[in-house]
Amino acid sequence: MKIIKKSKERTAEDRRQLRDAVSAIIDNVCEHGDEALREYSRRFDGFERESFRVSREEIEEAYASMDPADLADLKEAKGNIEAFARAQRGSLSEISDFEPKPGIFLGHRIIPVSSCCCYVPGGRYPLFSTALMLITPARVAGVGRVVATAPVMHGTGKIHPRTLAAMDLAGADEIYALGGAQAIAAFSYGTEQIAPVDVIVGPGNQYVAEAKRQCYGQVGIDFIAGPSEVLAIADEHADPEVLAADLLAQCEHDPNAKAFLLATDESLARGVIAAVESQLDDLETADVARPSWEDYGEVVVVDDLEEAVSVCNDYAPEHLEINIKEPEKIIDKLTNYGSLFIGGNTAEAFGDYASGTNHTLPTIRAARYTGGVWVGTFLKTCTHQRMSQEASAAIAPLVSRMARGEGLIAHAKAADKRR
Repeated sequence: MKIIKKSKERTAEDRRQLRDAVSAIIDNVCEHGDEALREYSRRFDGFERESFRVSREEIEEAYASMDPADLADLKEAKGNIEAFARAQRGSLSEISDFEPKPGIFLGHRIIPVSSCCCYVPGGRYPLFSTALMLITPARVAGVGRVVATAPVMHGTGKIHPRTLAAMDLAGADEIYALGGAQAIAAFSYGTEQIAPVDVIVGPGNQYVAEAKRQCYGQVGIDFIAGPSEVLAIADEHADPEVLAADLLAQCEHDPNAKAFLLATDESLARGVIAAVESQLDDLETADVARPSWEDYGEVVVVDDLEEAVSVCNDYAPEHLEINIKEPEKIIDKLTNYGSLFIGGNTAEAFGDYASGTNHTLPTIRAARYTGGVWVGTFLKTCTHQRMSQEASAAIAPLVSRMARGEGLIAHAKAADKRR
């Protein structure tokens, strides 16, 4: 393995100040409710709303401000996302009356959570695509109350119109103009205006991520997301211009985003670096993408595809692109990634917007143990059982012996009563 471009080391961040700041926000919201939310709105957003819930009039105003072509794009993208979510839901089956022994009937039901909050970021860019990615699968799952929230455009008190339209189009029952750690606290614990939810999903800045971490348990979450990532595995058959464009698409998210190339060919690796530098010269978002690439862009030449697979599985990237001549040779060996993009025709950006898979994905190696948001994020698999009198009497001695072995005598007696 040969490192052509090394990324800056991410030092172990001192999280004490962040933890303390977020903890104080959560405590303030729990104690003072809407009063605390208004205080943070004034301080961070430069605007104070009387009602955090967005009215129907505001939603219609957002639709009216949109170009019809932009609205048509939202509908087309939502159609693909919804179709795949329905296919995922159809792959999940309930079990009824499975018998490990005669007379013991086991099963499980797949039950949607009662309520969820879909947090849509709105800091550097209006991420209206995230509204579609979160709300659509929640609706397909059958969640009873789907809430959406997003930060306002600074000084306006209003959510970006495309984001607001996307929230409504995807099917949110309630929409709130509220962001930051205070929003996570409000939907976890509730305030005068806001009823709490069972699950909160969606990405956000470090304050949002830390708030989700601290509120987990009071509320369910998808996962804790960090800066966005892409890793590409490429051989000499890949187009360096295409690879450079895909790496920069990730870099423009955030100065802390990570773009990583594993190449089997050194000339390709160097060609990609040159193409990145060239494309940065006229990239409108270079003020964000350049520091991301300079600090965290990484290019490594591996000895072979086997080494590339090993490095990739250890890194567990959020997005994984395979741009090699015969991708089927390694697909089954790749086990840790958020979402996989196979072949040079398949841009990671397609999944970000409209192909149909979800773009809310695990980062910072969380792909080792979880996938991204999907329809199953909003579903619970709950078991049940029933027994005939004969089966109950037959299993009781086994349970009684095991319970007594653990010293749990009341358990044993409960079993003995069935004999």
